[in-house]
Amino acid sequence: MAHRDAHQDFRLLLEELYRERTLRFFKAGQSIPLRTQEIWIVYRGLVQISTLQPSGDEALLGLVGPLMPLGRSLTLLEPYQAVAITNVDLLRLTTEEIHASPRLARELNEQMARRLRQAEALLALAGKRLVVDRLQGFLYLLAHEFGYSTGDGVRIDVRLTHQQFANALGTTRVTVTRFLGQLRDQGLIHIGRDRRIYLRHPQQLAAASCF
Repeated sequence: MAHRDAHQDFRLLLEELYRERTLRFFKAGQSIPLRTQEIWIVYRGLVQISTLQPSGDEALLGLVGPLMPLGRSLTLLEPYQAVAITNVDLLRLTTEEIHASPRLARELNEQMARRLRQAEALLALAGKRLVVDRLQGFLYLLAHEFGYSTGDGVRIDVRLTHQQFANALGTTRVTVTRFLGQLRDQGLIHIGRDRRIYLRHPQQLAAASCF
């Protein structure tokens, strides 16, 4: 599971280099402008990156959490869009600033590797035939990336709608709702008062994951 202090050194570096720079705030649901020669670093919150299929359906490409980068220069896809899932604070960097700081570039490479691992996990899940297996693996991936241990289990510290689950898994919202209900009835997940999902037995869901 993710740990709050796992990337503390990178956070301290950003504060050291850009102490005087104002973070850009975006509300949940707001689109984030992506420009060439610029990179956003997520400082707080969670951003969804996606593209559109020829059918018009949205395809989830990844979830960008704290200290992870996003930007148009990091993709070849078109269209390519970024939307704040939660309220977010973003730090804007130019490619010139990154090239001028080997230490910053090294830390960003580590965060890009984190995004690559997530993207590979999503691709592997997409190859699973059964939707319930894809859902269980996706829940475990979310817990691995954005989960925190609590007395009620591992809390996934991000709230996705059933439609967002469906977009990620290549299925329908109704199917996601049905299988989430089954997992809840089996005691594998719990929906807290904060409407977040808690994994009661994450290792049982790990069998459906790919890492």
